[in-house]
Amino acid sequence: MKIAVIHEWLVNYAGSERVLEQIVKLYPEADLFCQVDFLADEERSFILNKKSKTSLIQNLPFAKKKYRNYLPLMPFAVARLDVSAYDVIISNSHSVAKGVKKNPGQLQICYCHTPMRYAWDLRDQYLDESGLNSGIKGAVVKTVLNRLRKWDYNTARRVDHFIANSRYIKNRIKRSYGREATVIYPPVDVNAFRLKERKDDFFLAVSRMVPYKKMDLIVEAFSELGLRLVVIGDGPDFEKVKSRARQNIEFLGFREGNILQDYMQKARAFIFAAEEDFGIVPVEAQACGTPVIAFGRGGVTETVIPATSSGSGHRAPESGPASPTGIFFHEQTPEALIKAVKEFEASEDGFNPSEIRKNAERFGIERFRREFGAFVDEKISKAYG
Repeated sequence: MKIAVIHEWLVNYAGSERVLEQIVKLYPEADLFCQVDFLADEERSFILNKKSKTSLIQNLPFAKKKYRNYLPLMPFAVARLDVSAYDVIISNSHSVAKGVKKNPGQLQICYCHTPMRYAWDLRDQYLDESGLNSGIKGAVVKTVLNRLRKWDYNTARRVDHFIANSRYIKNRIKRSYGREATVIYPPVDVNAFRLKERKDDFFLAVSRMVPYKKMDLIVEAFSELGLRLVVIGDGPDFEKVKSRARQNIEFLGFREGNILQDYMQKARAFIFAAEEDFGIVPVEAQACGTPVIAFGRGGVTETVIPATSSGSGHRAPESGPASPTGIFFHEQTPEALIKAVKEFEASEDGFNPSEIRKNAERFGIERFRREFGAFVDEKISKAYG
């Protein structure tokens, strides 16, 4: 079978790129397509140093830094990618990748991180945060988003089989597209993180500083609590978030590698206030044996086993351990987080780092490769005999 892999854009190594990495390693002979590709030569090892075939957006003005501004053009651009010579198309999609055109007889399998957020569930939030809920510019953006939503729905018909990165996204695919999906959790490199049994006296939050991550909520709560909090991450809202902090909160900016892991290993608990599709970082924290205090919506409800006192009703899958690995709060407010932290402090002795690590191991790389490869092989066999 001749295979084409369609990715959104190659500009860094983030969550969807971790999935792409394993797909490329499973199918090293596949050809790679994307909207734009601005990875340097020394950054390409995770895709086996492949050169991708890019869309017309690659050569447009300021595309390297402002490629997202070309979103209204992307449906047209992805449709012009020529994949007619391939038997199987694997799209790794959270925006437009699944919209590539296919001919009768071709098989498309879409690993869906989410239906296009800004056209569906997060449309109103996107407009609010961008200040585009009114005025002429706002009206234009709403028209564009409405057209993108219609296009997104229509192009879901081009997909033969959907894979969702969580049950949360499986349900969103059903609501948005009216399509069923099989859940295969993303690959998390749990073996890159080491278990540490003894913890230090601080809490940890790691995130890019953008509004939906709710880092301001975390900082406000810990300013009130007076407990030591270490914040790792950078982004547009860095100064705004930092300005709300008291002296018990330490900002380290962007950190990665051994420094990030060291803080994850030593933290009393990892704080997570966003509503994410899956959420890789909370799994990485658990791989270090660190409990997670998280907003109880989204993919995190499938990766964290809450203490029964949380009353969330979420339990581990049958294959997972029964021991709790965290606590949920159920409103994105400082008050709700403060209550959850106090609950954690009262029950901290009930969290076993070794059991927390075992829970994280359910989401490893080899598990992903095994499940994804078996799914694709099955669908190819049924399609081509």
